[in-house]
Parts: sequence; structure tokens; C-alpha cells
Amino acid sequence: MDDTPELERFRAEAATWLESQLAGPFRDIRGLNNHVDLIERRRDWEQCLGAAGWSCVGWPAAYGGRDASIAQQVVFAEEYARARAPARIGHIGVELAGPTLLAFGTPDQKNRFLPDIAAGRAIWCQGYSEPNAGSDLANVRTKARRDGDRYIIDGQKIWTSMGQIADWCFVLCRTEPGSVGNKGLSFLLVNMHQPGVTVRPIRQMTGESEFSEVFFDGALAEVRDLVGADGNGWRVAMGLLGFERGVSTLAQQMQFRNELDALIELAKENGKAADPLIRQRLAQAQIGLRIMRFNALRLLANAESGQLSPEGYTYKLYWSTWHRDLGELVMDVAGPAAEIGETAERFPPLTTMFLMSRADTIYAGTNQIQRNIIAERALGLPREARGP
Repeated sequence: MDDTPELERFRAEAATWLESQLAGPFRDIRGLNNHVDLIERRRDWEQCLGAAGWSCVGWPAAYGGRDASIAQQVVFAEEYARARAPARIGHIGVELAGPTLLAFGTPDQKNRFLPDIAAGRAIWCQGYSEPNAGSDLANVRTKARRDGDRYIIDGQKIWTSMGQIADWCFVLCRTEPGSVGNKGLSFLLVNMHQPGVTVRPIRQMTGESEFSEVFFDGALAEVRDLVGADGNGWRVAMGLLGFERGVSTLAQQMQFRNELDALIELAKENGKAADPLIRQRLAQAQIGLRIMRFNALRLLANAESGQLSPEGYTYKLYWSTWHRDLGELVMDVAGPAAEIGETAERFPPLTTMFLMSRADTIYAGTNQIQRNIIAERALGLPREARGP
């Protein structure tokens, strides 16, 4: 990440464009960190990014990207967060569905889906978790049976981020009757705007509804929208999770930086910064964030090989624990004022962050599961005993 003249020019170009848009036509959504407010304006923002070629800079130019290097992708992620640009409602398509199709999709799938993702015309969601299949993803029970040139899908997904606004969903489902575990699974691309798909938003304790339950009752997917071979969905699903630990982690850290800066300012304003214990905890948070950045850069140094480096397995456990602790520090600094909502349904942003941070150690694999993954995959220790 040494700043070469070329990289500095790229950084300046990205920063200048972002500022021109966020201080101008999109100033009304600057700083929005949730995925529920001003959705139509957020769709406009996704399309603006796409039109300017900033939506998915690391993708091939043929599909709407810029063929950006890893270093350039990191720079754009950092400048995006530094500019306080809104949270991307298109991030599941850009960061997960798109890279998965680039790696595993057919030419037909790439040509049909990637341009719409890059242009911001299609919003995607992820159909993985189920009521009895969260961290134990291999326990999915949603079924799809083939009927000619289509699959008929029945089942339920839960904790589906942006399910209520998504146009498409990638669904991990069981296509081999009687199969168990990670065998007999397939990875299907499903149109959300069809009979047989019911979406029910889940109201969170923050007052928002970023997540949904999704019910499939005879929903259809075309055979040509099967990614990978029938029954080979586990390989595709695991490949997708590898993309989750990519460049977007740097943008996440910049958001953490914004939250920590806001917390420091609050501590100065209300006098808590004079408390030596609070000051020490703020310093530890600062140190932890720097360590997180260095570890992420080390992880990305191996990204072009397509293999997750051993230290990469520690990343999710590290950041989720750090963010949970920052949330607890927020409440200690803010005091009782943090418990008073700004409206009847909304809390102050830092309080919302605290409430959301409680989920960080659960979604995308609980901390307990992460420790098993580190032990078995990174350290090569014996696998934990599984039941029959």
C-alpha cells in the first residue's frame, strides 16, 4: 500500500468525484449508515455509482468495472468511507453475488446478471440462513425439485438482509432428496418478484427492519440459473463466503473509524475524556483498530491467489469482538442520554451502533464457530466431534 504517483492520482480522482456528488445532488443521503431509509434515493445513488464506473471498481471493464488492482480497490473503499458516503444497498450484489458469478458462473449468467448489478439496476439478497440452519449452514432444508427446465422451490430463509427491497436472491437449497449435510445442495438464482415468494420484514430492537423472513412456496428458478453443477452448491457457497473477507473489510474499518471519532468527540463534549479509565479504553480501541487494518492488508496481500491465508480466518472473530466492545464503551461514555430515543422509534446513531453490535458476534458465523474454523482450517487441529 505504498502510495505511488499512480495510486495518488486514483485516490484524488475518487475523492473528488465522491465529494462533488455528496456535497451536491446526494447531500441528503450523506452519512446514512442503515439500509432502510430513503430507499429510492439510495437506488439513485447505486445507479449514479454505476454510470460513473465506481460501483464495482475491481470487476473487469467488460462487466462494468475498472479492472482496478487490489491497492486501488482498497483506496476507493477507504475514500468512500472517508467521504461519509451512504451504506451500499447494492453491496450483496457487488461484493458477494457478482464475484461468485465471475468465479463460478456461466458466460450466459455473467452477461445477464453482472451488468445490472454494476449499473445499480438490480439489488440482491442472500438466501442462506434458516430457522434451523444458521452457523450450521449445512443443515439447510429449503428444497428445490427439478421440473423440466426449471426448479420448484419450497422452504424458508431468515435474517435476509434487504430481502424486502431485493430484486434477486441467491438461494442455497437441497436438490437431492434424502441428502444430508453439505451433500446434495445447489446454488440457485431466484427472481424475488414472482408468485410464491413472500417477504416479511423483521422488526429489530433498533426500530428498523433491515432483515426479513423469506418464504418460498412453489417459487421458480430456471435451470440456466443454477450456478455450478446440480448438487455442487456447497463449493459455490463456500467460495462466496471467501469473498466476504475481501476489500470491503477496509470500508468497514473506515466506518469503524468514523464511529470511534464520533465517540471521542462525545467524550470530550460531556467530560468523560477526563476519566483515566475511559481514556485508556479509548486508547485501546484506537490500537485495536490499527491492528485490524494491518491484519486486513496482510489478508489482502494473498487475495489474488484465490486462497484465504491462515490469518484471514481470524479476521471475523477479531473485528466482531472489537466492535462489540466499542459498543459497550459507547454506552459508558454516553451514559443515560444514550437510552433516550431521538424519536418514538429511533435511537441516536451511536446507541443504534451499540444495539447492532450485539449481532456482530452472531451473524456470518458465531464467535464459537469462528474459533472452531481457526482451530481446524488454519491450525490443522483435529476436527470437533460431530454427531451421527
